[in-house]
Amino acid sequence: MDPPALVVPGGHLYLSSRRVVGWALHERQERKLALEALHLALAQRQPAQGLLHHSDRGSQYSSGEYQQLLAHYGIRSSMSRKGNCCDNAVTESFFATLKLELVYQSQWHSRAQARSKVCEYIERFYNRQRRNSALGYLCPAEFERRYDEPMAA
Repeated sequence: MDPPALVVPGGHLYLSSRRVVGWALHERQERKLALEALHLALAQRQPAQGLLHHSDRGSQYSSGEYQQLLAHYGIRSSMSRKGNCCDNAVTESFFATLKLELVYQSQWHSRAQARSKVCEYIERFYNRQRRNSALGYLCPAEFERRYDEPMAA
């Protein structure tokens, strides 16, 4: 499934996401979008070598530049099977939630306004407040904090 297109005056904005750790919005769905989201995720997390990065089979994720960046950081690439959206269920679920809770409920007057609202939804609400049944009804930030506590002890 492609990332959701946010319809705004003058065109669309596309979103790429993770925890959501790295995300980006652009006017077109292309390699630059995926690379920007990956760079943001890498800057926020500095993952250990061997991390498994899962994506769909989109050309932006299979591009040489994207795969080289993953390899540079020692990240293993995993892609969904062709035509099997269930392989990417976590991402599909996030996009469905984003659409239901924000996109379908909103009408933006500019790309800047859409970017601002998507940023607010992800960074303030989804990651820090929205409870998720798959995480024991904790928000992602709280789930990660509790997961990291035993490791710090």
